[in-house]
Amino acid sequence: MAQVSLLDVASALPEQRVGREYFERYSRPDDPLLRNPMFRAPEYRRYASREETGADLMERAATALRERHGADALAGVDVLVTHNALPDVPFLGSGAELARRLRCRPDHIIDLHNGHCAVFPYMLGVARSLLASGEGRTALLCTAQTAGKIFTQPGVRQSAHASVPGDGAAAALLTVGGERPVLGTRVHHHPEYAPDVGLRLDDGRLYWEPGTSEMDVAFDNLKAQNIIERGSKIVPEVVADLCREVGSSPGDIGLLVTNQPNRLLLRNWSRDLGLDPARHYDTFDSYGNLFGAGIPVSLDHAVRDGAVPDGALVVLAGFAGAGEMASAAAIRWGSRP
Repeated sequence: MAQVSLLDVASALPEQRVGREYFERYSRPDDPLLRNPMFRAPEYRRYASREETGADLMERAATALRERHGADALAGVDVLVTHNALPDVPFLGSGAELARRLRCRPDHIIDLHNGHCAVFPYMLGVARSLLASGEGRTALLCTAQTAGKIFTQPGVRQSAHASVPGDGAAAALLTVGGERPVLGTRVHHHPEYAPDVGLRLDDGRLYWEPGTSEMDVAFDNLKAQNIIERGSKIVPEVVADLCREVGSSPGDIGLLVTNQPNRLLLRNWSRDLGLDPARHYDTFDSYGNLFGAGIPVSLDHAVRDGAVPDGALVVLAGFAGAGEMASAAAIRWGSRP
């Protein structure tokens, strides 16, 4: 099978930057989640405007790639894979709309709705399989998170968990050959945890039914504790399995880039994998939990910061939702194009 490389990655962030004092202003002293370590607020996060869509942010990120590599790099992509955490239009993913905006006509347009915070390594695996089997020579991966508008609703913003998410997007370009080979990808599914992700509406209506109650994510302290315990376990497990698969060990990792759920999990992952925190790139206090955009946005910032040495083993990893999925990808890093 052909070798596939991660040619480049770019990110796009909304202009509005909000500090944690915004949420402190509205917090309730009787909030049962107030002191839960899963929901300790980042210093800052970005928010998309009311009119700004996931497709808008993905287009901005993809445009940065086009500016670096030329119009033909996107116009000729064979595979387009997208993930939009908060769909812009019910029933539809963003792939067709993004292809229209970028004026490309891929042979494969895939909207991945599962994967959530761990979606980027999963996307890499899907695109790599297609390219390696001869289904094309280039792939564009785009992921966006614009759910901040849910967490700034007047009622929802009073809860501690509302302060953690932020908005952003990223795009990545894959190619056959190249100097940044994707050495392997790994996905672990834990479907038994899927029921632990749910919505809450105070009036009991279903989210699509008419009403005035605010849609929120259903959290309590027991559920949060379960997620911390699962997340602490399943991410090191999938990383260790991936390292074995590519003939390495966690100690060989030059840089680990994970999703950015909270400080506690970031610390636990570094510790359990035996990595110095300096080798685990962290954007949490700048952008909060970017959901599925967290890994590629953080990778882009790591590259721009000079934190990825040439020849380093870069591992991307994360878990989704309440732990129903964990994924990882290994890349041997070459110089930036």
